[in-house]
Amino acid sequence: MTNISAPKIPDGEKVDFDEMSRKRQEKDLAELQSLIEAHFIQRKKEEEDLIALVNRIEKRRAERAEQQRVRAEREKERQARLAEEKERKEQEEQRRKHDDDAKKKKALTNMTAQYTAGQKGGGEKRGAKKQTEREKKKKILAERRKPLTIDHLTEDKLKEKASEMWQSLMGLEAEKFDLSEKLKRQKYDINQLLARVQDHQSAKGRGKGKMGGRLR
Repeated sequence: MTNISAPKIPDGEKVDFDEMSRKRQEKDLAELQSLIEAHFIQRKKEEEDLIALVNRIEKRRAERAEQQRVRAEREKERQARLAEEKERKEQEEQRRKHDDDAKKKKALTNMTAQYTAGQKGGGEKRGAKKQTEREKKKKILAERRKPLTIDHLTEDKLKEKASEMWQSLMGLEAEKFDLSEKLKRQKYDINQLLARVQDHQSAKGRGKGKMGGRLR
């Protein structure tokens, strides 16, 4: 190995070790301060980045919450509209059914009144033929009429029987009303056809008259 020799100090010069140590310490302190400043600058940047990240997260969370709130409100409004529409349709259906029932009851009442009035007012004017038809109807009704045996029924059974008979009566009245309306419609159609036939015949008669005039 090569021998290491101590540095030569120029003759006549003094070496200030304290000054050398001071400069060394100042240099080390400056480097340390630079490192500390760089550390704090980096830490501040990291803190700013962290704060920005937290703010973005909070903003995104708030936006998501707002979107969910808007969707919930829209869904609530949609459900409310559906409920209102359903209720409106049910009310309309109830009103329509009520009106139909009222019309049927009124028609049945009018028909019953007309039938009763006709029976009372037309009894004296009917001839033997009408009397015979009435007797035939009575005979048919007597054959169709079933004996009503209710002596052995309990109170609940009597109620059920009465309800059954009432429903049957209402069904017959409704059927009678439908047949009457159908008959009215048929009479109307027949009258319309007769009127059209008469108009057609009248038009043909006028056409023949004009042709005869031209021939003469």
